[in-house]
Amino acid sequence: MRVVVQRAVRAAVRATHTVGAEERRIDAGLVLLVGFAPTDDAAVVEWMADKCLALRIFPDDSGAMNCCVVEAGGSVLVIPNFTLYGDARKGRRPSFTGAAPPAQAGALFERFVAQLERGPTRVASGWFQEHMHVELVNDGPVTLVLERD
Repeated sequence: MRVVVQRAVRAAVRATHTVGAEERRIDAGLVLLVGFAPTDDAAVVEWMADKCLALRIFPDDSGAMNCCVVEAGGSVLVIPNFTLYGDARKGRRPSFTGAAPPAQAGALFERFVAQLERGPTRVASGWFQEHMHVELVNDGPVTLVLERD
């Protein structure tokens, strides 16, 4: 499982082809771009959700990165992104064979969102297998790549 974590001032996602889909947005918090591998399971998803919520990347009163999103009163926007497993080492077209198949990845994505929602933080999410437009204002910038095999 791979997650690109971005600390954001604000962020939003819109589905481009789903009629009637409302924009989903957050104010200050985390934007999580999430991809899954075929070897991922519930234990990996739960570990990663806990890790994301507990990352101390928000400033405390002295300005040091010492608070997690929960302590900072932030929200989380989760975006499914199978292209995190794109392999562009050969040729000009990335291979996505390292990504979990859609049925598995969809179930893991839903489980990941549900795990995040168990905490006190407001969670919004994008749409699985949907073309989306994502906007964010990165804060810092602070961007981390988390991986769990």
